[in-house]
Amino acid sequence: MDLFKSMQGNFGLTLSEQLRPKSLGDLKGQKKILSPNSQLRKMIEKGQIPNLILWGPPGTGKTTFAKALSEKTNAFFVEMNAVDAGAKALREAGVAGAERRITQQQKTLLFVDEIHRLNKGQQDVLLPFIEKGDLILVGATTENPSYELNKALLSRSRLVVFEKLTFEDLEQILDRAAHITGTVFRDLLTEDAFKALLELADGDARRLINSLEILQQAQFTELLTRTQLTEVLQAPGLSYDKDSEMHYDLISAMIKSVRGSDPDAALYYMTRMLEGGEDPIFICRRLIILASEDIGNADPRALTLATSCLAAVEAIGLPEATIPLSQTLLYLATCPKSNKAYMAMKAAQEFVQKTRSTPVPLKLRSSKTSMSKSLGYGKDYQYPHDFPRAWLEENYWPDELEPQKFYEPSSRGFEKNIVDYQNWLKKKDTETK
Repeated sequence: MDLFKSMQGNFGLTLSEQLRPKSLGDLKGQKKILSPNSQLRKMIEKGQIPNLILWGPPGTGKTTFAKALSEKTNAFFVEMNAVDAGAKALREAGVAGAERRITQQQKTLLFVDEIHRLNKGQQDVLLPFIEKGDLILVGATTENPSYELNKALLSRSRLVVFEKLTFEDLEQILDRAAHITGTVFRDLLTEDAFKALLELADGDARRLINSLEILQQAQFTELLTRTQLTEVLQAPGLSYDKDSEMHYDLISAMIKSVRGSDPDAALYYMTRMLEGGEDPIFICRRLIILASEDIGNADPRALTLATSCLAAVEAIGLPEATIPLSQTLLYLATCPKSNKAYMAMKAAQEFVQKTRSTPVPLKLRSSKTSMSKSLGYGKDYQYPHDFPRAWLEENYWPDELEPQKFYEPSSRGFEKNIVDYQNWLKKKDTETK
């Protein structure tokens, strides 16, 4: 007999619809926001539903949560997907909500899935209806709302963050699927394969349930190994976006790992970006900035290597470009660190903004033309190479300004040599040139 029994569908419903929780109490995960003691849960139980923006990864219960809300308030539930909803449809929903509120004393809960796909004009359409109470807006998004939604809409809504489901949450969903279908799925897989099934779900209940349906259709007659399971499910690519939150979070984590001299963490985050489809040129540019900002003169070779990496990546492309990228990243992560050059630049910029265009001393001005010489440009300038150590004690600042100290080299890496050299220059003895 086949190990997989026929799934007993309810009136042809997919397994995912059969498993969809009917109430907030049945929703798996999200203990922070749905625990009995949470402020949001208490408000919901009292029927007080504010405008909400539900933000989190796919398959974490945002749509189920929104549908359960309407039952708590006896509100009229309207569901839209932002991909299909135009300004006209949104306005019609608002007008209908206003009429329903006035004539039937019934609230309207408008659920907009993928709300980040609404443009600014479409978002603005909703504002007057939300302000008057004609609509309770519940929007779901997988993208960071602060990047995608108008400030006006965000200020009128409460942000609710949904988190990936844990292995424990996913196992509970598996057990419920077994109860509905009559198939104990964990008994059909080796222990390692069962762990792989949870790993491939990546905290996404929908992905887990889809995997179960795929396995059922395959009708295997023996225990599946990890390798066989991966081949059947054709593991999806890593979750990634190249112009929103994941993009910024991963590059931030990579840079901070390099700055913190953790080569392994840095390589992990870079690999996630590359596996997700990130442009390697973007990573190269960030490494060039990092080489100056966080390493600077503690190891001047870092900038040279980073710029060479860009040339190498442009020349060979992926997948081989990962080799120079890895080499460069690991070198930068293990370099001595100093932001003194960067901080000196910032201090100089701030000082220039305050002092503006102070005249350059005549002795430091260019005397390339006869007219400039006649005006005294370059007069009294002393050539450092005419002095011992190619240095003399001289004031190079404008007469109107007090000399500043922007650059304070650290005692790390090559900057220690810089400190020693500066001290040597100013050492007073009888050495001749």
